[in-house]
Amino acid sequence: MAVSAHDDSPQSDSHDQEEAHVSKKKKSSAFRGFVEFVVVVAIALALATGIRTFIVQPFFVPSGSMEQTLQIDDRVVASKITTSISGVKRGEIMVFKDPGNWLPPVEQGGDGWRPLVAKAFTFVGLLPSDSGDDLVKRVIGIEGDQVACCSEAGQIVLNGVALDESSYIMGPTDQILFDITVPKNSMFVMGDNRGNSADSRFHLDQNDGAIPIDNAVGRVFTVVWPLSRFTFESIPEIFGNPAIAAGNTSAKN
Repeated sequence: MAVSAHDDSPQSDSHDQEEAHVSKKKKSSAFRGFVEFVVVVAIALALATGIRTFIVQPFFVPSGSMEQTLQIDDRVVASKITTSISGVKRGEIMVFKDPGNWLPPVEQGGDGWRPLVAKAFTFVGLLPSDSGDDLVKRVIGIEGDQVACCSEAGQIVLNGVALDESSYIMGPTDQILFDITVPKNSMFVMGDNRGNSADSRFHLDQNDGAIPIDNAVGRVFTVVWPLSRFTFESIPEIFGNPAIAAGNTSAKN
């Protein structure tokens, strides 16, 4: 009697089922890996966005108004949380929003996907901000301070104290003569490159040149790029003179 060559044994069915199970397991593993990757990326972006919004944010220096302290194209990091908790201090290098008419109109970026990607990376803090409405200057006076230019030696006078700024300013500081008291909830700012900085001195008709404290973004505490210029930015010692704080009109009231 002839025997069929076709094998319908249970062993063949078991082998097929095992292969199907392995294939299904591989697909499930790949899907799980993809989901885990998406979750990790989403968490990383959320953390980066939170850090940028509340703690620190990188910025791009577009002009020479803070030379030689900050150079054109420097990448700096500003501490938002320090400013939020401790407020604005004399001598700090501060990033702040344009209070109006300090900067020319911002040109819109080009078409295509690259500007959109750049905006997205800037939003989450992966690229330094270059929005066109941020400025960076040094805080000279805060609410109640009397700021004047200049002493007989050509120095800024803060609450009766002539400031020796020779360690960080570039050029003379007597381009404009003035004598003001910083209004409430405001700060008076100047660039370290005094001869090339359209700062508070050039906007005396608006709030005595002072910037609303609400416009303060954060204190610049480090230069991170280029690496050859990596440094931490501290407050110059002159601003720690007790006579400056004692001469503040708000402190006297």
